[in-house]
Amino acid sequence: MFHHALEINEPRCIGCARCMKVCPTEAIRIRGGKAFIQGNRCIDCGKCHEACPVDAIFIKQDDFQSIFDYPHSVALLPAVFLSQFPSDMSVTRIYAALKDLGFKHVFEVESSASVFAEAKGRYAEHHADDEPLISSFCPAIVRLIQIKYPSLVNNIMPIKAPLDLSAMYALKALGDRGIPREEVGIFYVTPCAAKIAAVKSPVGEKRSIIDGVINMDSLYNRVYKKIKEQGKSYSFQPSKSPNLSADAILSTLTNGERRLCMAKRSYAIDGLQNVMDFLDKLENDEVEGVEFLELRACDQSCAGALLSCDNRFLIGERMYNRARKAAERERNGEVPRDREIDKYREYLLANANVDKVQPRSMMTLDKDRKVAFQKMERINRLKEFLPKVDCGLCGAPTCDAFATDMVINRVGLTRCVFYQRHLQQKNEITRQECLAAMNAVWGTDRMNDPKD
Repeated sequence: MFHHALEINEPRCIGCARCMKVCPTEAIRIRGGKAFIQGNRCIDCGKCHEACPVDAIFIKQDDFQSIFDYPHSVALLPAVFLSQFPSDMSVTRIYAALKDLGFKHVFEVESSASVFAEAKGRYAEHHADDEPLISSFCPAIVRLIQIKYPSLVNNIMPIKAPLDLSAMYALKALGDRGIPREEVGIFYVTPCAAKIAAVKSPVGEKRSIIDGVINMDSLYNRVYKKIKEQGKSYSFQPSKSPNLSADAILSTLTNGERRLCMAKRSYAIDGLQNVMDFLDKLENDEVEGVEFLELRACDQSCAGALLSCDNRFLIGERMYNRARKAAERERNGEVPRDREIDKYREYLLANANVDKVQPRSMMTLDKDRKVAFQKMERINRLKEFLPKVDCGLCGAPTCDAFATDMVINRVGLTRCVFYQRHLQQKNEITRQECLAAMNAVWGTDRMNDPKD
């Protein structure tokens, strides 16, 4: 059973089907006039959330108050969080506000960027036969491949993502200070729904060491409000320099991984549709000679993530400005903060691998191969009765998806309005039967006469 961060508020849902039309894995159906998410197909990419005109699809998170359940609560921040704020709000000021809100420690996810890069390099040395190797950074991409491109799961590098490596680093560093594990709460500030799912149901591991997840937009509002309330004259004790290296800061943007890899031929592709277009070619053996792929579900990668509070290009600009200043400090001899992780590098590298990623194909019709073939034949026969216009009036996104639903979910062919007309012309179906079929999809309210 896979955890999903996306949930539908049924009373608010108007059944407009926009979410159904944009879902890349055809995970959404309309039933009784409401959207319904099929968990076995969902990758938590959030396209449905973006498309919903009434905010009926929301992203779950843990209660912020749970940070006070631990004497040593840790805010595990992605660099993109710090770039949500205006340039006049310094990193040290944001760190201070986080501690005023209740966090005892702050670690940035990108602290482990160099460890993640080295772990991938070591893996690549011994797995050239699996090329192109695909980064495990983006959990939405990992789940997309599991579900829609199961033949490519062996290409995914079974390595912990930076958020998990940084959580390990935080626990180890605090443990060396004498703080027991039970007193430490690791709270990841997530920029997207897919990473919530990755924490709650990690791929290749039984459970995550991260204790809670806080949505980035929610924490941004808390921090911004705190800073404004305190005013510019607020006095605070600057924490230890939070300056990361330029490479670490940029690692979550598009090309962030690719620029550090040693592959002769590699691609950095962002945007879910762009990724799927490329994977289609890869699965059909239309692309050869590629050694490494950095694939990200969001445009501009994490700068364009679902829970961002600002324009992705402005966020990216702030990250590049921060990286440029970090590079200048490094040239002047300053040692970036992520070098502190070197003390634990071998420990992290020794524990960086996870189990091989397993396919989770949405097209599995039956465990019995003979029965599965029979169902596939039936689906192909049913497609002959469908108009192939993908109108969505049956409550499924495409005619092909509707044919599969008929076999797996046992819905009736009479939900197709074109087939209804065919039966009506032959006097084989009544108006009341047509209405009942549509009521099952769109609910009774839409079928009532507006004058009644």
